[in-house]
Amino acid sequence: MAKIKKDDLVQVLSGKDRGKQGKVLRVLPKQDKVLVEGVNRVTKHVRAGQGPDGATEGGRVEEEALIHISNVAVVDPETEKPTRVGYRFEEVEKDGETKIIKVRYAKASGKEL
Repeated sequence: MAKIKKDDLVQVLSGKDRGKQGKVLRVLPKQDKVLVEGVNRVTKHVRAGQGPDGATEGGRVEEEALIHISNVAVVDPETEKPTRVGYRFEEVEKDGETKIIKVRYAKASGKEL
């Protein structure tokens, strides 16, 4: 189970972009991969042709590539450093009823994510 979710701020732990931070755009749990904004940019050569919106121009296009989920870590909102993620159950009172909800938190500082 991936503890990294879409829209999380993550930091790259290894590879060519080590230390860079970015927002998670997409999570692929079956492949254990994530797509991070502005990280692991690769150049693709695109052929000119007909696209769904009409004629497309060919050339080189830079875009983000997938990264293995083990090479990124969620950034702690308090310390701005990478941290592990944990889950805890909290009681919340709503409309006179007590409900138990599952909350993600940063293990280093204990802050809710």
